[in-house]
Amino acid sequence: MGSALPSWKVAFETSRHFLKGFSGESPCGAFAAAGAATPPAISIKLRAGSGRQQQAAAGSSRCGQAATGTSHHGQLAGQPLVLGRRPSWLGINIFLFTYYFLFFDRDERYFYTRAILGSALAWARASAKCLNFNSMLILLPVCRNLLSFLRGTCSCCRRTLRKQLDHNLTFHKLVAYALALLTAVHTIAHLFNLERYNHSQQATDGSLPAVLSKLHLKGSNKWLNPIHSNQTTVEYVAFTTIPGLTGVIITLALILMVTSSTEFIRRNYFEVFWYTHHLFLIYFVGLVIHGIAGLVRGQTEESMEEVHPHRCAHYLTHKDEDCSHDCCKDPEFGSIPAESWKWVLAPVLLYIFERILRVWRAQQKVVVTKVVMHPARVLELQMQKKGFSMEVGQYIFVNCPAISLLEWHPFTLTSAPEEDFFSIHIRAAGDWTESLIDTFQQQKTEMPRIEVDGPFGTASEDVFQYEVAMLVGAGIGVTPFASILKSIWYKFQQADQTLKTKKVWGAPWDSHGFLHAGLPVPQHCILPPLLLCSTLSNPSSSVSQIYFYWVCRDTGAFAWFNDLLASLEQKMAESGKVDFLTYRLFLTGWDTSIANNVALRFDTTTDTVTGLRHKTIFGRPMWNTEFAAVAAAHPRSVVGVFLCGPGALAKSLQKSCHQHSSLDPRKVKFYFNKENF
Repeated sequence: MGSALPSWKVAFETSRHFLKGFSGESPCGAFAAAGAATPPAISIKLRAGSGRQQQAAAGSSRCGQAATGTSHHGQLAGQPLVLGRRPSWLGINIFLFTYYFLFFDRDERYFYTRAILGSALAWARASAKCLNFNSMLILLPVCRNLLSFLRGTCSCCRRTLRKQLDHNLTFHKLVAYALALLTAVHTIAHLFNLERYNHSQQATDGSLPAVLSKLHLKGSNKWLNPIHSNQTTVEYVAFTTIPGLTGVIITLALILMVTSSTEFIRRNYFEVFWYTHHLFLIYFVGLVIHGIAGLVRGQTEESMEEVHPHRCAHYLTHKDEDCSHDCCKDPEFGSIPAESWKWVLAPVLLYIFERILRVWRAQQKVVVTKVVMHPARVLELQMQKKGFSMEVGQYIFVNCPAISLLEWHPFTLTSAPEEDFFSIHIRAAGDWTESLIDTFQQQKTEMPRIEVDGPFGTASEDVFQYEVAMLVGAGIGVTPFASILKSIWYKFQQADQTLKTKKVWGAPWDSHGFLHAGLPVPQHCILPPLLLCSTLSNPSSSVSQIYFYWVCRDTGAFAWFNDLLASLEQKMAESGKVDFLTYRLFLTGWDTSIANNVALRFDTTTDTVTGLRHKTIFGRPMWNTEFAAVAAAHPRSVVGVFLCGPGALAKSLQKSCHQHSSLDPRKVKFYFNKENF
């Protein structure tokens, strides 16, 4: 189809479609659709400092959308991005709340307590149990070393479980929201409790709550109502008792942590987010000592045997002074023992060990061997550290004491495991990253000291575990795949035969990249998909496939890894595996000069924008067409789709995974994996 068009007509139609884009029409549905006609292009994502800055002392969030976290990874056919295990977590919360609500609402030991407090007792105690449960969980998703161990080295950790571990930040935020909700329920219930305690203490009508509130006058172990004076107010109890004061403190700490974790604060005032998140220390200390005063009480077992409330409650309000009945004895009460420490002791100790390990690793010397300043204020640091070992797609935390002693920010490693150094790319996007770039640009004699913690595992580690991989990066989100592409380059250089392979029974594109094999071709797509996937000369040959998309707004971003992509093109050609890696670069922003330049030089062998053999596509990918092409090329493969980019793109890819995965287990399946810090 495309071959029948003379080159002058192609150039003319190209200019026409560009001008349509400037007048408000689609810049070239043809370009986007044509791009969609062939398998995806490769994307190499840069970890931007600010994007990484969305990380807290206890947790973090990576990738171009800046934090997390979230959630991250590996669902088949577009299952929800949230934790696959979420129903289990939700079910346990519902069970705990229901069980303890009914327990405190019906248990006979709390008959007298309910006489004063009513159902607010059950609401307060049930929410307290769920608070303890979620406080136990909140630290586990941010124990990065534990998660990396489970994900990468534990023999019993299956791929499906590793994918769930990649959702750690989503789960962390989910638990945090649950804590906020449960804290509200617990606080409101106890405000009702205090009001009822106060009302019962002041009552003089001889009712059961009034009589129970006066038991403190008859002995130290007999009191049930913690308010012993008619002058005591709810505010006085809230700010002078251990439960009241600690409750106020941990509630304020939780409010500050949750509100400062919003995306707006993380992006624009990261330091506020970072430092307020360390209030979790106050939260846990307050939680542990919150219940030690035991203000909420129930009848003791011994007293239950002597004066059971079902037999003797009536005598409390109708008792004669010379009463000799068995029920004439006053009931005795005991405090509910504090149990929060039992719930949080193990995870707190685990987290303390985690922090000690981080501090120890951070003290190991890091040597900055090379500093490179790329276009668009992107700083590349090449470093060496004794004993440092990495895998593709992993990330590290970086601290520069000259800027801040406490701030650590995550960055994806852009080097390959085969290299004798590790590198990161840092984009100027926030106060910390701006200061770091300025520090390295201004240094003259002594290199600024850098501390490194990691590496830690991500979804991208599994890229070679799939028969076919689609890598999608948006803008600065190219860094997770830089490591993968470099590793591929080294494997080709070393003639490595360990790469996973899959038979491809013919390609769904013709020599100009247009779809055939029954797939629709965009009617107004004049420009071909630009050699995005070559037709296989031998359909029965065994071929590994990696498709790589990189979507950028401006041409300057492509300069970051042009040399790497050019080297890959050369090595694949020399190794006879030109179809192993298919990459596509999408430019979503341009001006008339670029449009005219491309139109005039369309027949050149290299791309006008990047200088690469594969031509840049102008416009956005049409993902349904892209996925249809990959499914047609690999009808019986398991395809891993890896994204590092914004949430809107994630939803689009997730939907495409679902639509193009076959219900037949013997046919093509798309598994969605999303990068999160």
